[in-house]
Amino acid sequence: MSHLDELDEFEADAELRLKKEYSAVFGLFRYCVLTQDATYLCNKLDLQYVPQGSYPFFHLKMEDVWVWDKNRPTRMIPRAEVYTSGDVSVEELRGDDDPALSADALAERMREALSSDDNE
Repeated sequence: MSHLDELDEFEADAELRLKKEYSAVFGLFRYCVLTQDATYLCNKLDLQYVPQGSYPFFHLKMEDVWVWDKNRPTRMIPRAEVYTSGDVSVEELRGDDDPALSADALAERMREALSSDDNE
């Protein structure tokens, strides 16, 4: 196996682990925020539109954040701020009344994701 094949396999494994983690933690969050550069899950969001002469400008402040990035050592961070002139999509995943995923339910989802990794 060549080094390029090993690298491709490593990248594919990292992407698969990221997708499984995303599925496991998705229920913990209230918002899904998509920008041209990244995808975020968060529980608190402040989105400010700042008009500019030639392009739109957005300032996002998020708390309790999960970042889609397979190269980060940790994807959970307490706060994030994003400044962008690109498109921003915000999806509300659950309302104030909807219960968040409990810690026990999250642990069970993570166990299921990890056990399916072992079976492959």
